[in-house]
Amino acid sequence: MSFAEVLEKSNAPNLRAGLDEISISRVERTLGRQQVDFSDFLALISPAAEDYLEVMAETARAITLRRFGRIVLMYAPLYLSNECTNSCLYCGFNVHRDIPRITLDLNQVFDEAQQLKKLGFGHILLVSGEAPKYVPVSHLENILNLLREDFPSLSLEIYPLSYPAYVQMVDAGADGLTLYQETYDRDVYDIMHPAGKKKNFDWRLDAAERAGQAGFRRFGIGSLLGLNDWRYEAIALAIHADYLMKRFWRTQVSISFPRLRNAPEDFNIPAPVSDKSLVQMMLALRIFLHDAGIVISTREPAGLRNSLIPLGVTQMSAGSRTEPGGYSHPSEEGAQFMVDDHRSPAEVADAIHRVGYEPVWKDWDRVMHEGYRNAAYNQRDAQGSNR
Repeated sequence: MSFAEVLEKSNAPNLRAGLDEISISRVERTLGRQQVDFSDFLALISPAAEDYLEVMAETARAITLRRFGRIVLMYAPLYLSNECTNSCLYCGFNVHRDIPRITLDLNQVFDEAQQLKKLGFGHILLVSGEAPKYVPVSHLENILNLLREDFPSLSLEIYPLSYPAYVQMVDAGADGLTLYQETYDRDVYDIMHPAGKKKNFDWRLDAAERAGQAGFRRFGIGSLLGLNDWRYEAIALAIHADYLMKRFWRTQVSISFPRLRNAPEDFNIPAPVSDKSLVQMMLALRIFLHDAGIVISTREPAGLRNSLIPLGVTQMSAGSRTEPGGYSHPSEEGAQFMVDDHRSPAEVADAIHRVGYEPVWKDWDRVMHEGYRNAAYNQRDAQGSNR
């Protein structure tokens, strides 16, 4: 059964409606348990749980220490292009926006990567808009082959690919894939994506399964918070993460919490998410999914990011530039969004130290990836008839 079928069968709208009926006593019973199930997770994201965040924080912190220790992985995004064929209402790369359009060539990508290497990063997230004409699979393959010897981990945040194209990416050295559904509500998705290839909800939704079969070692999923009711999105995210963790048990699944804060001037955020709601969502997901990574980006301000570290965060970006070429030639023109944490990577690492955690710039060696890829090849052969 595909995840699209699982999501449909779950009847997430009815689950969301039922949250308002959950009682305080139900929340208290949940918080007294060592292991929670999905129905317990629903209690933790309910309005009744809003006054129990301190207790939830203690539980989430203890779970994270047991599963991950005091480690926070540092990474940085490297934007390859801001060309895009989509009309996403909320995005700075919208094809109709009047911004300088830039696509980096191989030399420019190498220069950007070297800037990040000097800062200490071993994990890079390669990002682009959805414009295969400007960033085709062949260009991505060349970039991965160019960078793979200098960086132990290369992840992609690009447009959804076919299974064969994902195989190309893994074989070229990519070990991670980040792909946000943006919203799991089909009706809201349709409104937010009026034109372009991204309008195809199911092609995007099923991409993680194609990537899993291709052999990626890391998945990153998330909803763009602010597009839709956060509790609905939390339900769908929990179902999706749980599905991926069970089906692709070799793969590390992480959940990101990108929150719309500095939206384009012509876009009004439909369902703003408060700091308190963001924390409740993050804590509930940690308590339900003990082995899922938790990612917080530079969309959030420094003070909030510092306070979130002990609550379950396992990955943080730092020093991020969201425009192509931004590390070599900083400019806010052509950026996807404005970041709220402007600290240098060293300052972020120091902040992690100050709250008693250890910033890690590298947690994976290329030689380990080769072994993982060999296992992935065997998995591909076994699943070939199911694709």
